[in-house]
Amino acid sequence: MTPWKHSEATVRKWGGHAADYIEIHNWLDETKQYTGDWRHRALRHHSAGVQWAIEKFGHVLTNSDGRDVPIKMIVEQHITEDCGYIPTPSDYLEPLLKHPEPWMLRVKMKSVELTLELTE
Repeated sequence: MTPWKHSEATVRKWGGHAADYIEIHNWLDETKQYTGDWRHRALRHHSAGVQWAIEKFGHVLTNSDGRDVPIKMIVEQHITEDCGYIPTPSDYLEPLLKHPEPWMLRVKMKSVELTLELTE
């Protein structure tokens, strides 16, 4: 779904005009520029993304009908339309535990010498 289609769906539920909601839906989907496909959802389409949206946009949007609409409800509607439910970040990360790429398992040692140099 495009951000505009999500905005139209929000209008059907909460009233106002699609332009009232487009900034929120654009923010949720702007991560498409990084992957160009459904994987972009792992970056904001989850329970933490709901909270990030509230921090960015505030708790309430007053639409053009004068109705106060909770940001939480707008974002949860968008995520549910795309994913079918509100996943957690762990839901996206869980498959990595089963099939991690070799580079994900590499842990480099911190340099004690570098640490000492920085503290002197």
